[in-house]
Amino acid sequence: MAVDVGGSGLRLQLCAASPGPVLTAPGVRVGAGGIDVAALVSDARALLGASPDDERGRGTAAPAVVVWSMRGLLFLADRAEVLRTVAQGLGAERTVVVSDAVANLVGATGRIGPGAVVAAGTGAVAFGTDFEQQWRRVDGWGHVLGDAGSAATLGMAGLRAALRAHDGLPDGSSALLAAATDLLGPPEGWPRLVMTSPDAPERLAAVAPLVTTAAADDEVARALCVRSGVDLADSLLRAAEGLTDPILTATGGLLGARPVTDALDDRLAAAGGGARRSPALGGALDGALHLARHLRDTGSVPEHPAYLLVG
Repeated sequence: MAVDVGGSGLRLQLCAASPGPVLTAPGVRVGAGGIDVAALVSDARALLGASPDDERGRGTAAPAVVVWSMRGLLFLADRAEVLRTVAQGLGAERTVVVSDAVANLVGATGRIGPGAVVAAGTGAVAFGTDFEQQWRRVDGWGHVLGDAGSAATLGMAGLRAALRAHDGLPDGSSALLAAATDLLGPPEGWPRLVMTSPDAPERLAAVAPLVTTAAADDEVARALCVRSGVDLADSLLRAAEGLTDPILTATGGLLGARPVTDALDDRLAAAGGGARRSPALGGALDGALHLARHLRDTGSVPEHPAYLLVG
């Protein structure tokens, strides 16, 4: 069984001879003690009980292997406790708890081998490993301190360019000012929307498509997209530094914007050494399922105290 827990939801997939349907539940819930892992395990158990393959409603038997991919694992103080909670709650013979960065890499490359991936969604983070000695995370510090190249950062840059046009300053974009005003209302209300609201990163990310669309005709917007692609490439290259023959790839919604991906690929080409981006084959849930099959078939998976725990 593979489970992927992210901010937008929990996804679960069982696999016997072939993968079953993807079942979903609400995502991470944060309480006074941090991420409520027990509640997430309870959600997963409920999904098992409601499996379409379970006609009698009694729930399915405990799986032989569970791989639990989880966003935010790296920042938890007691990752071993997460492993215990998942193992006890789901009752598998073997349990793996893995950072979503690792699962995303395995899913994107389709293998457990040297590689690096940059994920460009609302936030941005790169990760590279050889699954032996090197495990390197780059960025992922949030839109205020980092997330270079992310949709939230691109949206913020777009709003800054729009406000420069509003104030009659150089390097402003009247096209972005008009588009952002249609989306968010008068500029006077933007600071409250993107600085103090709890969903500020998502609101900023919603501006990113305005920037990528405007890039076709607006030089300022085009330059911002290029900056985003270059930043993503730099994070990816740093994550892959020191790896032997790594697969480099990228995932996330922002990769659907041609101005960004062109700049990313140009930066990789300029780096030399044959660096190029391979298409992503899948996501974190696919990676978790790949790890589960590997553990079932070989009896082991690579371990790391911060990124990949096995019980």
